Amino acid sequence: MTQYSAPLLCEPYLLDPDRDGVWVAWHTEEPGTGGFVLVGPAVAGMSPRQAWDAASGDQPSGPGWRRFVAQTHPLSRTREDAGSRVPGRSYPAPTRRPVYRHLARVTGLAPGRTPYRVVAPYGPDRVTVTAVYSLAPAAPAGAGVRLLLSSDHQLKAMTAANLEKVAETVGVRLDGVLMAGDMVNVGDRASDWFDAATGPAFFAGMTGRAETPIAGRTYRGAPLLQHTPIFPAIGNHEVMGRWSETASLDSQFNDPQPRDVARERCRADGPNELDESNELDEAELCRRSWDVTTYEELFPYPRSAAGGPRWWSRTIGDVHLVTLFVTSIWRPHVPVGRGKFQEDVADLAHPERWGHGQFIFEPVHRDSAQYRWLAQELTSAEARAARYRVVMFHHPGHGLGDNSTPPFTDPVPTVERDPATGAVSAVRYAYPLAEDHILRDLEPLFCATGVHLVHNGHAHLWNRFRNPAGVNWLETSNVGNSYGAYDVSSGAARNLPAGPDHVRQGDPGGLEPVVPTVAPLTGPTGAPLPYVASDDITVFSVLDSTAGVVRSYRFDTRDPDAPVLLFDEFPLT
Repeated sequence: MTQYSAPLLCEPYLLDPDRDGVWVAWHTEEPGTGGFVLVGPAVAGMSPRQAWDAASGDQPSGPGWRRFVAQTHPLSRTREDAGSRVPGRSYPAPTRRPVYRHLARVTGLAPGRTPYRVVAPYGPDRVTVTAVYSLAPAAPAGAGVRLLLSSDHQLKAMTAANLEKVAETVGVRLDGVLMAGDMVNVGDRASDWFDAATGPAFFAGMTGRAETPIAGRTYRGAPLLQHTPIFPAIGNHEVMGRWSETASLDSQFNDPQPRDVARERCRADGPNELDESNELDEAELCRRSWDVTTYEELFPYPRSAAGGPRWWSRTIGDVHLVTLFVTSIWRPHVPVGRGKFQEDVADLAHPERWGHGQFIFEPVHRDSAQYRWLAQELTSAEARAARYRVVMFHHPGHGLGDNSTPPFTDPVPTVERDPATGAVSAVRYAYPLAEDHILRDLEPLFCATGVHLVHNGHAHLWNRFRNPAGVNWLETSNVGNSYGAYDVSSGAARNLPAGPDHVRQGDPGGLEPVVPTVAPLTGPTGAPLPYVASDDITVFSVLDSTAGVVRSYRFDTRDPDAPVLLFDEFPLT
């Protein structure tokens, strides 16, 4: 007799719809014996037994339903360690945790929504059959769409409440979730994605399986990704550092190296590390520098020929979305030790331990491959035909947060040596504001090509700006928590070295923040604040292209019965 098993490790989520299809992905801890997606109006009325019969039968379709076969792929880097908190399990040392991705392409979809469910067998007598969800092809070109703008979930306390309020306010059947990075804390830690007990794991919150108590109420998130495709960008927390079999996952996350440093060190180690063309094997280079393999395996689509899943573009109805890989390793600002501005004195004689400052992972300056692709993309016929052009990436170009500094540029090192011995006595890093790649290179391109909105995250607050050319910059990352706003209205100043390259208050890019237009929060004197930076008030934003506006909402988690408040609305044109 067939047994119907516990839920999947991850409920199904949707990726990269096109004019008649969409990818459906889900995850298990067992490889299974194949998986299926059943699609069609008849699926909604099937019992689990009938769904299994339809999935396991000889016919790929029947009255009112069709079957699509999934391909199974083991994730190659997912692990747990002593820092993991998985219910009922313990991992005293870094341990490989098997996770299997199942991915099916559903095609032949008619316009509108179609019911579907996933059938995941584990042998002849054990199967998981999901609830009924809905999918749809991409919105046709020119159609109005609704897009959730979010980022920086990171298992933070308010995230599940935020997503639950999204569902209550705008529903779960949207045209896309635009996720501007930092979905988790440690990219290779499986439980951060699926089942952490320390907070709402990313997929748990985004599929309605979280359990986060706040002020006497338990929030579960919402079943968003089962119905709405996700369009993600890479944040710094999706990037892992140098691989180790013994170091903690947190240590590995905090230990990336620039690619050129890894190459030079490898050449110094000897020819056995190089291939026939005197280059380092790509997999080995990732192990010795930094890596986004887990992210790319979780989100293999959308992708482009030039950037793969790292940078790409899609037209969603009347919105042309361009997503970039714009982020750097976050380093602390500490007076001693390895940080943004210097190396640890204890590491000076050991260059292999250096952190190389807050270096950029993927170049985006005007001489880079990513920039050249972007310039071509923003002037393409498809981009020009869209009513709105939106660019998404993680690092803020304009912002009031602490993470808006130092400038987004390659660190300029200064190596000081003892004049008597020649030994390194200090290594310091500077970040010239005039060389900020976002402000110097990207912003002029956005102005010249008529970009309507730049959506980013990273600083864990809500603020927005509009430059003289009419480009709107929105950070709506006060989702799970906040790290504060550094503005004259808050009185807070960033902890930065003295000098013209370090802006202690306000936007380092020189713009004035826009005060919310509907119901801004107020400061101690009653003056309206141009930001939301709170560990109690959570924020989400929705782009409604039919109305041509972006609306931002807030919810005070201290009062479970409080209403969701629209506090800002602005036109894209």
